[in-house]
Amino acid sequence: MEMSGFRGRLIHAGDADYDTARAVWNGAIDRRPRLIARCLGSADVVRAVRFARDHDLEIAIRGGGHNVAGTAVCDDGIVIDLSAMRAVRVDPKRRTAWVQGGALWGDVDHETQARGLATTGGIVSHTGVAGLTLGGGIGWLMRKHGLTVDNLLAADVVTAGGELVRASEDEHPDLFWALRGGGGNYGVVTSFEFRLHSVGPTVVAGPILWDAAHVVEVLRCYRDVVRDAPDELGTVVRFGTAPPRPVIPEELRWRPVVMVGICYAGPIENAERALRPLRACKIPLLDLVGPMPYVEFQSALDSTVVHGWHYYWKSTHLPELRDDLIGVLADHAFSCSSPRSYMAMFHLKGAVSRVGDGETAFGNRQASHSITLDAVWRPGEYFGDRDSAWTRECFAALGRFRKGVYVNFLGGDESPDRVREAYGDSVYNRLVDVKTTYDPDNFFHYNQNIRPRS
Repeated sequence: MEMSGFRGRLIHAGDADYDTARAVWNGAIDRRPRLIARCLGSADVVRAVRFARDHDLEIAIRGGGHNVAGTAVCDDGIVIDLSAMRAVRVDPKRRTAWVQGGALWGDVDHETQARGLATTGGIVSHTGVAGLTLGGGIGWLMRKHGLTVDNLLAADVVTAGGELVRASEDEHPDLFWALRGGGGNYGVVTSFEFRLHSVGPTVVAGPILWDAAHVVEVLRCYRDVVRDAPDELGTVVRFGTAPPRPVIPEELRWRPVVMVGICYAGPIENAERALRPLRACKIPLLDLVGPMPYVEFQSALDSTVVHGWHYYWKSTHLPELRDDLIGVLADHAFSCSSPRSYMAMFHLKGAVSRVGDGETAFGNRQASHSITLDAVWRPGEYFGDRDSAWTRECFAALGRFRKGVYVNFLGGDESPDRVREAYGDSVYNRLVDVKTTYDPDNFFHYNQNIRPRS
């Protein structure tokens, strides 16, 4: 297949690097597109979209390819691949960054931290900017500086009609609203403009580990700490085994632990006061919290979520950690089979909850926590069926506590009701209206889909 005027590379089945080009982060996804259009810029994306429409092809959009549902690649269609579009340009006077749609968060942090600046960008450096942003963008800095979408100033978008438009508060404001949480339903975003903040370059960060036997005591203490925590304190609780990283003593590796990851996005001299109550919890096995480069901390978890491993997730938002909820978490957290499977719970609130409902398309802003139940196994291992069942059992046990869901944490086997759950009825209905305006034929449907009105 040829594409007139396309300056990037067209990759077909049979090309030497076809299998590499079609692979995504989740190794459980094995799809074979007819064509991969690796774009070099917005003009290539326009041509690829028009080509797909003219030839009635299924279409998938690849930014970082990190989505657990694997929607960055499709069978027997065309993948519009932005992975060669990774440029980042920082304007230190305006405190903004222009970022191409194929960039990874490691690319952004590398450039912005050279100026002591950052914006909220997830917790893994090989996550794609586009997917994380369009779904909302939770990360270490969100309680202080808001979600990624709260820092989005503008976006260049190729629409379903193959037109390149700019979306901002002043241009196509309805589209701009929908892009801030509505996922990949509205077009191909070829570049983003973000607001930046003073962060680091040195922050107080790292994990504290406790033995899994003390999970109830640690969670009760954690609940009391985060209830009144300053916005600068970002935390993620991980239930699983201690990973075999160089900073973990050999005798602790693969031991079941409760691990609280910490990033204090404020003056280093204030961090100890904020951390003192957490450090006063049950005596930990290991405390690695201390000053470190923010860019280094942003990549600290990369080796625990490796490209090509197999992943199956279930997820939900949760309220504050009441004792009965803590009991459910404790009962299920360590009953998986694979040593790589885990549960991860993100503390929200702070700046996330101070944006009004409906101001952006990100829903459920008053939730206290977001949790993912993550089955993880390597190719050739036999944990997949057992741990996928474990995630579903955990999810069912959390049923009475569910408070919505983060759309980026939805897997590939979710019902349409779960997509609505990510937004709530009023936001979802408004997203449908915008979808009907910009994509009435549901051309962009290979995603957590919001269907237009018929």
